[in-house]
Amino acid sequence: MKHIIPNIQDWPIYKLSERRQQFIQEINTATFQKLNRLSNEQLKDMVERTLYSESSRVKNDPWEVDPPNEALFWNKLKRRLEEEVGTNPNHIEYRVLLEEILRTIINRYSQEIVGSFRMKTFLFARKFLTVFFNVIFNPLRGKHLLSFWTSINYAKEKIRVIGPLDTIRQLAKDQILVLTPTHSSNLDSILIGYMLDMKTGLPGFSYGAGLNLYNSGIAAYFMNRLGAYRVDRRKKNLIYLETLKIMSHLSIVLGTNSLFFPGGTRSRSNHLEKNLKLGLLSTAVDAQRTLSEKKEEKKIIIVPLILSNHFVFEARSLVEQHLRQLGKEKYSRSKDTSKGFWNGVKFVTSFFRVDTEAVFSMGQPMDVFGNPVNVDGRSVDHRGHEIDISGYFRINENIVTDPQRESEYTKILADHIAEKYYKEHVVLDSAMVAFVAFQYLLNRFEELDLFGVLKLNPKTLVFNESSLVEGISQLKSLLVQKTKEGSILLDTHIEKMEPEAILISGMKKLGVYHRNRPLIKNKKGLIISKDLKLLYFYHNKLDNYGLQDELYWKRILSFERPQVQLED
Repeated sequence: MKHIIPNIQDWPIYKLSERRQQFIQEINTATFQKLNRLSNEQLKDMVERTLYSESSRVKNDPWEVDPPNEALFWNKLKRRLEEEVGTNPNHIEYRVLLEEILRTIINRYSQEIVGSFRMKTFLFARKFLTVFFNVIFNPLRGKHLLSFWTSINYAKEKIRVIGPLDTIRQLAKDQILVLTPTHSSNLDSILIGYMLDMKTGLPGFSYGAGLNLYNSGIAAYFMNRLGAYRVDRRKKNLIYLETLKIMSHLSIVLGTNSLFFPGGTRSRSNHLEKNLKLGLLSTAVDAQRTLSEKKEEKKIIIVPLILSNHFVFEARSLVEQHLRQLGKEKYSRSKDTSKGFWNGVKFVTSFFRVDTEAVFSMGQPMDVFGNPVNVDGRSVDHRGHEIDISGYFRINENIVTDPQRESEYTKILADHIAEKYYKEHVVLDSAMVAFVAFQYLLNRFEELDLFGVLKLNPKTLVFNESSLVEGISQLKSLLVQKTKEGSILLDTHIEKMEPEAILISGMKKLGVYHRNRPLIKNKKGLIISKDLKLLYFYHNKLDNYGLQDELYWKRILSFERPQVQLED
């Protein structure tokens, strides 16, 4: 798709990167001014807490990506402060020392956080990712290896974007976009970036990447040059968090499109996120107030983004983490039988045999208060009347900063985004099959709790095909109705499919890259699971809608029942 800003050098993220050092100085100044309002005792306490937490981090939780002089840096600052312990906290020289240490820490953080955007790297990544996603989304059957390097059509065909894209493209010409995607995989940032470039024609976005991802030299090289800023979730002290938030705030105010994962981290359970993190999200509200103070005509437009796909590469490790936290003493980790030479060969060759896709649902644009925004960038109420959003920040006709009030605005915005996640989530056939299959087990063995079901021996467990077809038939009818009501989106082609076809198609796509597939037909034509935990993981995408309570399980379970045994 044609880019709305054809020249990359005109993209806001490129312009911001060209003045990186100046941007860092602006972050340093703004963060220092905010934190330096503290009293001497408060400032001393904040600095001491930061030095203690950082010294502990370096000692107990070091990463390869940490600078080689990390321990030396923090120990040096700690010694400087300790040398002045006996000094009167109210003495002017002690305040000067605290301020000097504060400035040093802020600059350390801002230099680490702020990334860059290099045009040559971006153009190379565009070509490389085309090949990468050609391999992932397309089977080799009927093609040769060279074809992946000579065509860009394969991947583009298998990445679908639905929603008001024309409106979003029009808004992006004059407004500032903040994209808020769901998050389930480390691949999400790369896939979303590729989708935005190739399928929407929007200029590059600034996005946060966990510092742990930079442990890989190759990944660090690209992310450092593709607009990513670094987020270190080990650092929870106030100085770091304020530096990060002010970086985001200033970036948005300067007109850079931004991408936040409001869930904060990957969804370990694969449920759609509900309880969103407010930290970076609050910077969008702060930035809108700043623009209103400056009487800027630009508005910050929030666009929820829901990713639906048939597989998550890290699903096995994610569900293990989720179940360990959920079950505690009830949970016993099963052996990973997917290792071994021949299983590895099967995994590699699967890249050239499967056919899959990813679907992106772009939600209706809204302002930072959750009001719908029309194509002209005007906020409107439920009657279609225009709203002057600067009024949200006014007290006695003056725009003022009110942290408590803006905190409530951020919570309201988070609720609106979470609501959009559920209403504009596109249901794929693989999700339907996984949901019905695992709910079938929960209802068939109702005497067992979740962990009891997960202990069922998949080697002796057979799913009744007629039961699954009946369950899918009922679920399809429910989803068609809920799509009409606007509470979910059923993938368009599924409505025309028979339940038997949905089962076949869904099983074929479900968890396509896992060595142990969640649901397959074996050589005898029986439907089995090679990994019940993966089946549970993919089932969870539809779990929070309450659909299981609307299915007629007596009818579903009226067919022949399987015989199973519990693992020892």
